[in-house]
Amino acid sequence: MKAGRRFPAQTGLSLKARLGLGAGCLGLVTLLTAAIIVAGMARVSDRLDSALAAEARLEDYAALSTQVSTYIVVAAELIQSRQPPATRATRTEGIAATLSQTFARLRAGLDIEVASAQGLDAQSRRATLSLAIARIEALFGSAQAGLLSDTTDPGALRAYLDTFASGVEPLLAEAVNEERRLRREILTGIDNLRHRLVQAALTMGLVALLLAAGFYFGLVRPQFHRLDTLRGAARRIGQEDFAITLPGTRQDEIGALYTETSRMAQALAARAEAVAEDRARLGEIIAERTEALRAANARLERTDEDRRRFFADISHELRTPLTVILMEAQLGRQGAPHPEAAFATIEARATRLSRRIDDLLRIARSETGQLALDPVRLDLAALASEAVEETAAEISNAGMTLDGPHTPDAPLTVLADRNWLRQVLTGLIRNAIRHARGGGALRLELRGTAEDAEIALTDNGPGIPGPAQQRIFDRFAQGGGSANAQGFGLGLPLARWVIEQQGGSIAVESPLPRSAALGAAPGTKIAVRLPHAPG
Repeated sequence: MKAGRRFPAQTGLSLKARLGLGAGCLGLVTLLTAAIIVAGMARVSDRLDSALAAEARLEDYAALSTQVSTYIVVAAELIQSRQPPATRATRTEGIAATLSQTFARLRAGLDIEVASAQGLDAQSRRATLSLAIARIEALFGSAQAGLLSDTTDPGALRAYLDTFASGVEPLLAEAVNEERRLRREILTGIDNLRHRLVQAALTMGLVALLLAAGFYFGLVRPQFHRLDTLRGAARRIGQEDFAITLPGTRQDEIGALYTETSRMAQALAARAEAVAEDRARLGEIIAERTEALRAANARLERTDEDRRRFFADISHELRTPLTVILMEAQLGRQGAPHPEAAFATIEARATRLSRRIDDLLRIARSETGQLALDPVRLDLAALASEAVEETAAEISNAGMTLDGPHTPDAPLTVLADRNWLRQVLTGLIRNAIRHARGGGALRLELRGTAEDAEIALTDNGPGIPGPAQQRIFDRFAQGGGSANAQGFGLGLPLARWVIEQQGGSIAVESPLPRSAALGAAPGTKIAVRLPHAPG
Protein backbone atom coordinates (compact mmCIF):
# COMPACT_ATOMS: atom_id res chain seq x y z
CA MET A 1 0.00 0.00 0.00
CA LYS A 2 1.35 3.41 -0.89
CA ALA A 3 2.33 5.84 1.82
CA GLY A 4 -0.48 8.15 2.78
CA ARG A 5 -3.27 5.82 1.61
CA ARG A 6 -5.99 5.43 4.27
CA PHE A 7 -9.06 3.23 4.51
CA PRO A 8 -12.42 4.89 5.13
CA ALA A 9 -13.35 5.44 8.77
CA GLN A 10 -14.44 2.15 10.36
CA THR A 11 -17.57 1.83 12.48
CA GLY A 12 -17.54 -0.57 15.45
CA LEU A 13 -15.05 -3.36 15.80
CA SER A 14 -12.91 -4.27 12.81
CA LEU A 15 -13.12 -7.67 11.17
CA LYS A 16 -9.81 -8.69 12.72
CA ALA A 17 -11.06 -7.71 16.19
CA ARG A 18 -14.33 -9.62 15.75
CA LEU A 19 -12.56 -12.72 14.48
CA GLY A 20 -10.10 -12.50 17.36
CA LEU A 21 -12.91 -12.05 19.91
CA GLY A 22 -14.82 -15.06 18.57
CA ALA A 23 -11.71 -17.21 18.53
CA GLY A 24 -10.90 -16.06 22.07
CA CYS A 25 -14.35 -17.06 23.34
CA LEU A 26 -14.05 -20.50 21.78
CA GLY A 27 -10.58 -20.89 23.24
CA LEU A 28 -11.79 -19.80 26.69
CA VAL A 29 -14.61 -22.32 26.66
CA THR A 30 -12.19 -25.01 25.58
CA LEU A 31 -9.75 -24.13 28.36
CA LEU A 32 -12.54 -24.03 30.94
CA THR A 33 -13.80 -27.44 29.84
CA ALA A 34 -10.29 -28.85 30.02
CA ALA A 35 -9.77 -27.35 33.50
CA ILE A 36 -13.06 -28.85 34.78
CA ILE A 37 -12.18 -32.26 33.38
CA VAL A 38 -8.65 -32.14 34.82
CA ALA A 39 -9.94 -31.04 38.27
CA GLY A 40 -12.66 -33.71 38.23
CA MET A 41 -10.20 -36.39 37.22
CA ALA A 42 -7.90 -35.30 40.04
CA ARG A 43 -10.74 -35.62 42.56
CA VAL A 44 -11.74 -38.97 41.14
CA SER A 45 -8.14 -40.09 41.43
CA ASP A 46 -7.97 -38.95 45.05
CA ARG A 47 -11.17 -40.77 45.93
CA LEU A 48 -10.04 -43.89 44.13
CA ASP A 49 -6.84 -43.75 46.17
CA SER A 50 -8.94 -43.46 49.35
CA ALA A 51 -11.12 -46.39 48.26
CA LEU A 52 -8.06 -48.51 47.55
CA ALA A 53 -6.57 -47.53 50.92
CA ALA A 54 -9.81 -48.53 52.67
CA GLU A 55 -9.79 -51.84 50.79
CA ALA A 56 -6.19 -52.41 51.90
CA ARG A 57 -7.12 -51.66 55.53
CA LEU A 58 -10.02 -54.12 55.37
CA GLU A 59 -7.56 -56.74 54.28
CA ASP A 60 -5.32 -55.73 57.21
CA TYR A 61 -8.32 -56.01 59.57
CA ALA A 62 -8.99 -59.51 58.26
CA ALA A 63 -5.33 -60.39 58.75
CA LEU A 64 -5.43 -58.84 62.23
CA SER A 65 -8.48 -60.93 63.16
CA THR A 66 -6.72 -64.08 62.01
CA GLN A 67 -3.54 -63.17 63.84
CA VAL A 68 -5.50 -62.38 67.08
CA SER A 69 -7.31 -65.74 66.86
CA THR A 70 -4.01 -67.53 66.34
CA TYR A 71 -2.46 -65.71 69.27
CA ILE A 72 -5.40 -66.60 71.57
CA VAL A 73 -5.25 -70.28 70.58
CA VAL A 74 -1.46 -70.48 71.11
CA ALA A 75 -1.67 -68.57 74.41
CA ALA A 76 -4.53 -70.80 75.69
CA GLU A 77 -2.52 -73.92 74.84
CA LEU A 78 0.54 -72.57 76.63
CA ILE A 79 -1.57 -71.77 79.71
CA GLN A 80 -3.31 -75.13 79.58
CA SER A 81 0.01 -76.99 79.43
CA ARG A 82 1.46 -74.85 82.23
CA GLN A 83 4.54 -73.84 80.21
CA PRO A 84 7.17 -71.73 81.91
CA PRO A 85 7.56 -67.98 81.04
CA ALA A 86 10.59 -68.59 78.83
CA THR A 87 8.71 -71.11 76.70
CA ARG A 88 5.68 -68.84 76.52
CA ALA A 89 7.89 -65.97 75.35
CA THR A 90 9.56 -68.11 72.69
CA ARG A 91 6.28 -69.58 71.37
CA THR A 92 4.50 -66.18 71.11
CA GLU A 93 7.43 -64.10 69.88
CA GLY A 94 6.69 -64.50 66.11
CA ILE A 95 2.94 -63.92 66.43
CA ALA A 96 3.55 -60.84 68.58
CA ALA A 97 5.94 -59.39 66.01
CA THR A 98 3.43 -59.97 63.21
CA LEU A 99 0.66 -58.30 65.22
CA SER A 100 2.93 -55.32 65.93
CA GLN A 101 3.63 -54.91 62.20
CA THR A 102 -0.08 -55.06 61.40
CA PHE A 103 -0.85 -52.45 64.06
CA ALA A 104 1.90 -50.17 62.71
CA ARG A 105 0.61 -50.47 59.13
CA LEU A 106 -3.00 -49.70 60.19
CA ARG A 107 -1.92 -46.68 62.24
CA ALA A 108 0.17 -45.24 59.38
CA GLY A 109 -2.68 -45.61 56.87
CA LEU A 110 -5.19 -44.03 59.26
CA ASP A 111 -2.81 -41.14 60.00
CA ILE A 112 -2.60 -40.38 56.26
CA GLU A 113 -6.39 -40.57 55.94
CA VAL A 114 -6.88 -38.19 58.89
CA ALA A 115 -4.45 -35.68 57.34
CA SER A 116 -6.08 -35.79 53.88
CA ALA A 117 -9.73 -35.94 55.02
CA GLN A 118 -11.94 -33.04 53.94
CA GLY A 119 -14.14 -31.71 56.75
CA LEU A 120 -14.26 -32.13 60.52
CA ASP A 121 -16.70 -35.07 60.44
CA ALA A 122 -14.47 -37.12 58.11
CA GLN A 123 -11.43 -36.40 60.23
CA SER A 124 -13.29 -37.38 63.43
CA ARG A 125 -14.48 -40.68 61.99
CA ARG A 126 -10.99 -41.63 60.82
CA ALA A 127 -9.56 -40.52 64.18
CA THR A 128 -12.09 -42.84 65.90
CA LEU A 129 -10.80 -45.74 63.81
CA SER A 130 -7.25 -44.87 64.76
CA LEU A 131 -8.28 -44.77 68.44
CA ALA A 132 -9.91 -48.23 68.16
CA ILE A 133 -6.73 -49.69 66.71
CA ALA A 134 -4.74 -48.07 69.53
CA ARG A 135 -7.06 -49.66 72.14
CA ILE A 136 -6.72 -53.08 70.49
CA GLU A 137 -2.96 -52.67 70.49
CA ALA A 138 -3.05 -51.67 74.18
CA LEU A 139 -5.15 -54.74 75.06
CA PHE A 140 -2.68 -56.92 73.17
CA GLY A 141 0.24 -55.31 75.02
CA SER A 142 -1.42 -55.95 78.40
CA ALA A 143 -2.24 -59.58 77.52
CA GLN A 144 1.29 -60.21 76.22
CA ALA A 145 2.85 -58.66 79.32
CA GLY A 146 0.67 -60.83 81.60
CA LEU A 147 1.46 -63.96 79.54
CA LEU A 148 5.18 -63.32 79.83
CA SER A 149 5.06 -62.60 83.61
CA ASP A 150 6.70 -64.99 86.11
CA THR A 151 3.40 -66.31 87.51
CA THR A 152 2.43 -69.87 86.77
CA ASP A 153 -1.13 -69.60 88.06
CA PRO A 154 -3.38 -70.71 85.15
CA GLY A 155 -6.30 -68.69 86.51
CA ALA A 156 -4.37 -65.44 86.53
CA LEU A 157 -2.92 -66.06 83.08
CA ARG A 158 -6.35 -67.04 81.71
CA ALA A 159 -7.78 -63.81 83.14
CA TYR A 160 -5.24 -61.79 81.06
CA LEU A 161 -6.14 -63.76 77.95
CA ASP A 162 -9.92 -63.55 78.52
CA THR A 163 -9.73 -59.78 79.02
CA PHE A 164 -7.85 -59.45 75.69
CA ALA A 165 -10.20 -61.75 73.80
CA SER A 166 -13.38 -60.11 75.12
CA GLY A 167 -12.09 -56.58 74.40
CA VAL A 168 -10.64 -57.16 70.90
CA GLU A 169 -13.71 -58.61 69.18
CA PRO A 170 -16.11 -55.66 69.57
CA LEU A 171 -13.35 -53.12 68.80
CA LEU A 172 -12.29 -54.97 65.69
CA ALA A 173 -15.90 -55.42 64.54
CA GLU A 174 -16.58 -51.73 65.05
CA ALA A 175 -13.45 -50.78 63.07
CA VAL A 176 -14.35 -53.10 60.20
CA ASN A 177 -17.92 -51.81 60.02
CA GLU A 178 -16.75 -48.18 60.07
CA GLU A 179 -14.18 -48.87 57.36
CA ARG A 180 -16.85 -50.46 55.19
CA ARG A 181 -19.12 -47.44 55.63
CA LEU A 182 -16.25 -45.12 54.65
CA ARG A 183 -15.53 -47.19 51.56
CA ARG A 184 -19.21 -47.12 50.51
CA GLU A 185 -19.28 -43.36 50.97
CA ILE A 186 -16.13 -42.97 48.88
CA LEU A 187 -17.55 -45.11 46.07
CA THR A 188 -20.85 -43.21 46.22
CA GLY A 189 -18.93 -39.92 46.05
CA ILE A 190 -17.01 -41.16 43.00
CA ASP A 191 -20.23 -42.07 41.23
CA ASN A 192 -21.79 -38.68 42.07
CA LEU A 193 -18.64 -36.91 40.87
CA ARG A 194 -18.74 -38.88 37.65
CA HIS A 195 -22.31 -37.77 37.01
CA ARG A 196 -21.40 -34.16 37.70
CA LEU A 197 -18.42 -34.35 35.35
CA VAL A 198 -20.61 -35.80 32.59
CA GLN A 199 -23.16 -33.03 33.09
CA ALA A 200 -20.43 -30.37 33.10
CA ALA A 201 -18.87 -31.79 29.93
CA LEU A 202 -22.24 -31.90 28.18
CA THR A 203 -22.99 -28.34 29.27
CA MET A 204 -19.62 -27.01 28.12
CA GLY A 205 -19.89 -28.94 24.85
CA LEU A 206 -23.33 -27.41 24.24
CA VAL A 207 -21.97 -23.95 25.04
CA ALA A 208 -19.02 -24.48 22.68
CA LEU A 209 -21.36 -25.72 19.97
CA LEU A 210 -23.61 -22.70 20.36
CA LEU A 211 -20.61 -20.36 20.32
CA ALA A 212 -19.18 -22.05 17.21
CA ALA A 213 -22.56 -21.89 15.44
CA GLY A 214 -22.96 -18.23 16.37
CA PHE A 215 -19.35 -17.51 15.30
CA TYR A 216 -19.88 -19.20 11.92
CA PHE A 217 -23.37 -18.01 11.05
CA GLY A 218 -22.98 -14.57 12.59
CA LEU A 219 -19.47 -13.69 11.41
CA VAL A 220 -17.65 -16.19 9.19
CA ARG A 221 -20.43 -17.10 6.76
CA PRO A 222 -21.32 -13.46 5.90
CA GLN A 223 -17.64 -12.79 5.19
CA PHE A 224 -17.55 -15.81 2.86
CA HIS A 225 -20.48 -14.29 0.98
CA ARG A 226 -18.67 -10.98 0.71
CA LEU A 227 -15.52 -12.73 -0.49
CA ASP A 228 -17.54 -14.62 -3.12
CA THR A 229 -18.86 -11.28 -4.35
CA LEU A 230 -15.29 -9.95 -4.50
CA ARG A 231 -14.12 -13.05 -6.39
CA GLY A 232 -16.90 -12.57 -8.95
CA ALA A 233 -15.81 -8.97 -9.40
CA ALA A 234 -12.19 -10.06 -9.89
CA ARG A 235 -13.30 -12.63 -12.49
CA ARG A 236 -15.20 -9.93 -14.42
CA ILE A 237 -12.15 -7.68 -14.29
CA GLY A 238 -10.06 -10.55 -15.64
CA GLN A 239 -12.54 -10.79 -18.54
CA GLU A 240 -12.06 -7.03 -19.18
CA ASP A 241 -15.53 -6.20 -17.87
CA PHE A 242 -14.85 -3.16 -15.72
CA ALA A 243 -18.48 -2.11 -15.15
CA ILE A 244 -18.72 -3.46 -11.61
CA THR A 245 -20.38 -2.06 -8.49
CA LEU A 246 -19.45 -3.35 -5.05
CA PRO A 247 -21.48 -2.49 -1.91
CA GLY A 248 -19.86 -0.18 0.62
CA THR A 249 -22.10 -0.72 3.65
CA ARG A 250 -19.37 -2.05 5.94
CA GLN A 251 -16.14 -0.15 6.29
CA ASP A 252 -13.99 -2.99 7.64
CA GLU A 253 -11.04 -4.69 5.97
CA ILE A 254 -13.16 -6.39 3.29
CA GLY A 255 -15.11 -3.16 2.78
CA ALA A 256 -11.80 -1.35 2.22
CA LEU A 257 -10.87 -4.09 -0.30
CA TYR A 258 -14.22 -3.47 -2.02
CA THR A 259 -13.37 0.22 -2.30
CA GLU A 260 -9.89 -0.46 -3.71
CA THR A 261 -11.28 -3.02 -6.19
CA SER A 262 -13.88 -0.54 -7.44
CA ARG A 263 -11.18 2.09 -7.79
CA MET A 264 -8.97 -0.38 -9.68
CA ALA A 265 -11.84 -1.28 -12.03
CA GLN A 266 -12.40 2.40 -12.81
CA ALA A 267 -8.67 2.93 -13.46
CA LEU A 268 -8.55 -0.14 -15.72
CA ALA A 269 -11.61 1.05 -17.62
CA ALA A 270 -9.92 4.41 -18.26
CA ARG A 271 -6.71 2.63 -19.26
CA ALA A 272 -8.62 0.31 -21.62
CA GLU A 273 -10.15 3.30 -23.38
CA ALA A 274 -6.70 4.89 -23.73
CA VAL A 275 -5.27 1.63 -25.08
CA ALA A 276 -8.12 1.36 -27.60
CA GLU A 277 -7.41 4.89 -28.81
CA ASP A 278 -3.67 4.18 -29.01
CA ARG A 279 -4.38 0.96 -30.89
CA ALA A 280 -6.50 2.82 -33.41
CA ARG A 281 -3.76 5.43 -33.89
CA LEU A 282 -1.18 2.65 -34.21
CA GLY A 283 -3.29 0.97 -36.90
CA GLU A 284 -3.37 4.21 -38.84
CA ILE A 285 0.39 4.65 -38.49
CA ILE A 286 1.01 1.06 -39.61
CA ALA A 287 -1.22 1.59 -42.62
CA GLU A 288 0.67 4.78 -43.52
CA ARG A 289 4.05 3.11 -43.05
CA THR A 290 2.94 0.09 -45.07
CA GLU A 291 1.88 2.29 -47.93
CA ALA A 292 5.18 4.19 -47.74
CA LEU A 293 7.11 0.91 -47.72
CA ARG A 294 5.11 -0.35 -50.71
CA ALA A 295 5.98 2.82 -52.60
CA ALA A 296 9.65 2.51 -51.62
CA ASN A 297 9.72 -1.11 -52.80
CA ALA A 298 8.21 -0.03 -56.10
CA ARG A 299 10.92 2.63 -56.47
CA LEU A 300 13.62 0.07 -55.61
CA GLU A 301 12.23 -2.33 -58.19
CA ARG A 302 12.31 0.39 -60.83
CA THR A 303 15.85 1.34 -59.83
CA ASP A 304 16.96 -2.28 -59.95
CA GLU A 305 15.38 -2.75 -63.35
CA ASP A 306 17.08 0.38 -64.62
CA ARG A 307 20.44 -0.82 -63.27
CA ARG A 308 20.14 -4.22 -64.95
CA ARG A 309 19.05 -2.57 -68.19
CA PHE A 310 22.10 -0.28 -67.88
CA PHE A 311 24.51 -3.22 -67.66
CA ALA A 312 22.83 -5.02 -70.58
CA ASP A 313 22.72 -1.90 -72.72
CA ILE A 314 26.31 -0.85 -72.08
CA SER A 315 27.53 -4.37 -72.79
CA HIS A 316 25.59 -4.41 -76.07
CA GLU A 317 26.76 -0.95 -77.08
CA LEU A 318 30.41 -1.70 -76.39
CA ARG A 319 30.56 -5.17 -77.92
CA THR A 320 29.81 -4.02 -81.51
CA PRO A 321 32.71 -1.52 -81.91
CA LEU A 322 35.10 -3.87 -80.12
CA THR A 323 34.22 -6.65 -82.55
CA VAL A 324 35.08 -4.30 -85.44
CA ILE A 325 38.42 -3.43 -83.76
CA LEU A 326 39.28 -7.08 -83.44
CA MET A 327 38.45 -7.74 -87.10
CA GLU A 328 40.45 -4.73 -88.33
CA ALA A 329 43.40 -5.68 -86.17
CA GLN A 330 43.43 -9.19 -87.58
CA LEU A 331 43.17 -7.91 -91.20
CA GLY A 332 45.93 -5.40 -90.63
CA ARG A 333 48.21 -8.05 -89.21
CA GLN A 334 47.57 -10.25 -92.26
CA GLY A 335 47.96 -7.54 -94.95
CA ALA A 336 50.45 -4.95 -93.64
CA PRO A 337 54.13 -5.54 -94.23
CA HIS A 338 55.31 -4.98 -90.64
CA PRO A 339 52.23 -4.27 -88.45
CA GLU A 340 52.44 -7.41 -86.33
CA ALA A 341 53.56 -5.83 -83.09
CA ALA A 342 51.06 -2.98 -83.26
CA PHE A 343 48.20 -5.18 -84.28
CA ALA A 344 49.09 -7.71 -81.59
CA THR A 345 48.87 -4.97 -79.01
CA ILE A 346 45.51 -3.83 -80.41
CA GLU A 347 44.23 -7.39 -80.32
CA ALA A 348 45.37 -7.91 -76.73
CA ARG A 349 43.76 -4.69 -75.60
CA ALA A 350 40.54 -5.45 -77.43
CA THR A 351 40.48 -8.95 -75.93
CA ARG A 352 40.96 -7.48 -72.44
CA LEU A 353 38.19 -4.96 -73.05
CA SER A 354 35.90 -7.70 -74.33
CA ARG A 355 36.66 -9.67 -71.18
CA ARG A 356 35.67 -6.66 -69.11
CA ILE A 357 32.40 -6.42 -70.99
CA ASP A 358 31.81 -10.11 -70.24
CA ASP A 359 32.40 -9.24 -66.58
CA LEU A 360 29.70 -6.59 -66.75
CA LEU A 361 27.33 -9.11 -68.33
CA ARG A 362 28.06 -11.54 -65.48
CA ILE A 363 27.22 -8.83 -62.95
CA ALA A 364 23.93 -8.16 -64.65
CA ARG A 365 23.12 -11.87 -64.71
CA SER A 366 24.03 -12.26 -61.02
CA GLU A 367 21.52 -9.58 -60.15
CA THR A 368 18.74 -11.32 -62.09
CA GLY A 369 19.56 -14.78 -60.75
CA GLN A 370 20.85 -15.94 -64.17
CA LEU A 371 24.46 -16.39 -63.04
CA ALA A 372 25.84 -19.82 -63.94
CA LEU A 373 29.23 -21.11 -62.75
CA ASP A 374 31.38 -23.49 -64.83
CA PRO A 375 33.84 -25.04 -62.33
CA VAL A 376 36.97 -26.74 -63.75
CA ARG A 377 40.26 -27.96 -62.28
CA LEU A 378 42.76 -25.12 -62.44
CA ASP A 379 46.12 -24.12 -61.05
CA LEU A 380 45.62 -21.28 -58.58
CA ALA A 381 49.19 -20.00 -59.04
CA ALA A 382 48.76 -19.71 -62.82
CA LEU A 383 45.45 -17.88 -62.39
CA ALA A 384 47.06 -15.49 -59.88
CA SER A 385 49.82 -14.76 -62.42
CA GLU A 386 47.17 -13.95 -65.05
CA ALA A 387 45.45 -11.54 -62.64
CA VAL A 388 48.80 -9.83 -61.87
CA GLU A 389 49.63 -9.56 -65.58
CA GLU A 390 46.20 -8.12 -66.36
CA THR A 391 46.53 -5.41 -63.70
CA ALA A 392 50.26 -4.72 -64.09
CA ALA A 393 49.73 -1.56 -66.12
CA GLU A 394 47.24 -0.19 -63.57
CA ILE A 395 49.61 -0.92 -60.69
CA SER A 396 52.44 0.84 -62.51
CA ASN A 397 50.33 3.85 -63.43
CA ALA A 398 49.34 4.18 -59.75
CA GLY A 399 53.00 4.28 -58.73
CA MET A 400 52.66 1.07 -56.74
CA THR A 401 54.60 -2.18 -56.62
CA LEU A 402 53.24 -5.70 -56.20
CA ASP A 403 55.37 -8.32 -54.47
CA GLY A 404 54.42 -11.75 -55.76
CA PRO A 405 52.65 -13.89 -56.37
CA HIS A 406 54.53 -16.00 -53.80
CA THR A 407 53.60 -19.61 -54.41
CA PRO A 408 54.47 -22.81 -52.54
CA ASP A 409 56.51 -25.58 -54.13
CA ALA A 410 53.52 -27.93 -54.46
CA PRO A 411 50.84 -26.99 -56.98
CA LEU A 412 47.56 -25.63 -55.63
CA THR A 413 44.74 -27.17 -57.65
CA VAL A 414 41.17 -26.04 -57.01
CA LEU A 415 37.80 -26.67 -58.66
CA ALA A 416 36.37 -23.27 -59.67
CA ASP A 417 35.02 -21.16 -62.53
CA ARG A 418 38.16 -19.71 -64.20
CA ASN A 419 36.62 -16.47 -65.48
CA TRP A 420 34.79 -15.65 -62.26
CA LEU A 421 37.77 -16.48 -60.02
CA ARG A 422 40.05 -14.38 -62.26
CA GLN A 423 37.59 -11.53 -62.00
CA VAL A 424 37.55 -11.86 -58.20
CA LEU A 425 41.37 -11.67 -58.02
CA THR A 426 41.66 -8.74 -60.43
CA GLY A 427 38.83 -7.01 -58.60
CA LEU A 428 40.69 -7.37 -55.28
CA ILE A 429 43.86 -5.89 -56.83
CA ARG A 430 41.97 -2.98 -58.40
CA ASN A 431 40.14 -2.36 -55.11
CA ALA A 432 43.53 -2.17 -53.33
CA ILE A 433 44.83 0.22 -56.03
CA ARG A 434 41.87 2.56 -55.43
CA HIS A 435 41.92 2.52 -51.61
CA ALA A 436 45.59 1.91 -50.71
CA ARG A 437 47.39 3.93 -53.41
CA GLY A 438 49.17 6.04 -50.79
CA GLY A 439 50.87 2.98 -49.26
CA GLY A 440 52.58 2.17 -52.55
CA ALA A 441 53.03 -1.56 -51.85
CA LEU A 442 51.02 -4.74 -52.40
CA ARG A 443 51.84 -8.35 -51.61
CA LEU A 444 50.18 -11.45 -53.10
CA GLU A 445 50.78 -14.77 -51.36
CA LEU A 446 49.53 -18.30 -51.97
CA ARG A 447 49.67 -21.14 -49.47
CA GLY A 448 48.03 -24.49 -48.99
CA THR A 449 46.73 -26.46 -46.00
CA ALA A 450 45.40 -29.98 -45.67
CA GLU A 451 41.84 -28.76 -46.31
CA ASP A 452 42.07 -25.77 -48.68
CA ALA A 453 44.17 -23.36 -50.70
CA GLU A 454 44.48 -19.68 -49.81
CA ILE A 455 45.40 -16.62 -51.81
CA ALA A 456 45.86 -13.42 -49.76
CA LEU A 457 46.35 -9.82 -50.91
CA THR A 458 47.97 -7.45 -48.40
CA ASP A 459 48.22 -3.64 -48.83
CA ASN A 460 49.88 -0.84 -46.90
CA GLY A 461 46.83 1.41 -46.90
CA PRO A 462 45.01 3.25 -44.10
CA GLY A 463 43.03 0.15 -43.15
CA ILE A 464 39.28 -0.31 -42.70
CA PRO A 465 37.55 0.89 -39.48
CA GLY A 466 35.85 -1.79 -37.39
CA PRO A 467 32.23 -0.69 -38.06
CA ALA A 468 32.93 -0.41 -41.80
CA GLN A 469 34.25 -3.98 -41.92
CA GLN A 470 30.71 -5.20 -41.27
CA ARG A 471 29.40 -3.33 -44.36
CA ILE A 472 32.04 -3.80 -47.07
CA PHE A 473 30.38 -7.00 -48.27
CA ASP A 474 26.98 -5.29 -48.64
CA ARG A 475 25.83 -4.48 -52.14
CA PHE A 476 26.52 -0.93 -53.32
CA ALA A 477 28.54 -0.17 -50.14
CA GLN A 478 31.77 1.76 -50.83
CA GLY A 479 34.58 2.71 -48.51
CA GLY A 480 36.03 6.15 -47.99
CA GLY A 481 34.78 9.43 -49.27
CA SER A 482 34.04 10.75 -52.70
CA ALA A 483 37.63 10.41 -53.85
CA ASN A 484 37.38 6.68 -53.48
CA ALA A 485 33.84 6.31 -54.80
CA GLN A 486 34.76 4.71 -58.13
CA GLY A 487 33.03 1.79 -59.73
CA PHE A 488 29.58 0.44 -58.93
CA GLY A 489 30.25 -0.87 -55.39
CA LEU A 490 29.71 -4.52 -56.44
CA GLY A 491 33.27 -5.88 -56.15
CA LEU A 492 33.47 -7.41 -52.66
CA PRO A 493 29.78 -8.46 -52.39
CA LEU A 494 29.96 -10.20 -55.75
CA ALA A 495 33.35 -11.70 -54.87
CA ARG A 496 31.97 -13.17 -51.66
CA TRP A 497 28.97 -14.60 -53.51
CA VAL A 498 31.16 -16.24 -56.16
CA ILE A 499 33.59 -17.72 -53.62
CA GLU A 500 30.86 -19.04 -51.30
CA GLN A 501 28.98 -20.61 -54.24
CA GLN A 502 32.13 -22.66 -54.92
CA GLY A 503 32.47 -23.85 -51.31
CA GLY A 504 35.04 -21.29 -50.20
CA SER A 505 35.20 -18.24 -47.97
CA ILE A 506 36.54 -14.69 -48.06
CA ALA A 507 37.69 -12.77 -44.97
CA VAL A 508 39.15 -9.34 -44.20
CA GLU A 509 41.69 -8.44 -41.48
CA SER A 510 42.50 -4.82 -40.56
CA PRO A 511 44.62 -3.42 -39.00
CA LEU A 512 47.40 -5.95 -39.43
CA PRO A 513 49.88 -7.09 -36.77
CA ARG A 514 53.20 -5.31 -37.05
CA SER A 515 54.89 -8.59 -38.01
CA ALA A 516 52.57 -8.96 -41.04
CA ALA A 517 52.29 -5.28 -42.12
CA LEU A 518 54.11 -3.99 -45.22
CA GLY A 519 54.92 -0.62 -43.65
CA ALA A 520 53.95 1.85 -40.96
CA ALA A 521 50.32 2.12 -42.11
CA PRO A 522 47.63 -0.13 -40.56
CA GLY A 523 47.16 -2.09 -43.76
CA THR A 524 44.47 -4.55 -44.84
CA LYS A 525 44.59 -8.24 -45.75
CA ILE A 526 41.85 -9.97 -47.76
CA ALA A 527 42.15 -13.76 -47.91
CA VAL A 528 40.24 -16.07 -50.28
CA ARG A 529 40.06 -19.78 -49.39
CA LEU A 530 38.89 -22.55 -51.75
CA PRO A 531 38.84 -26.28 -51.09
CA HIS A 532 41.34 -28.47 -52.95
CA ALA A 533 40.07 -30.15 -56.09
CA PRO A 534 39.37 -33.83 -55.48
CA GLY A 535 42.16 -36.13 -56.76
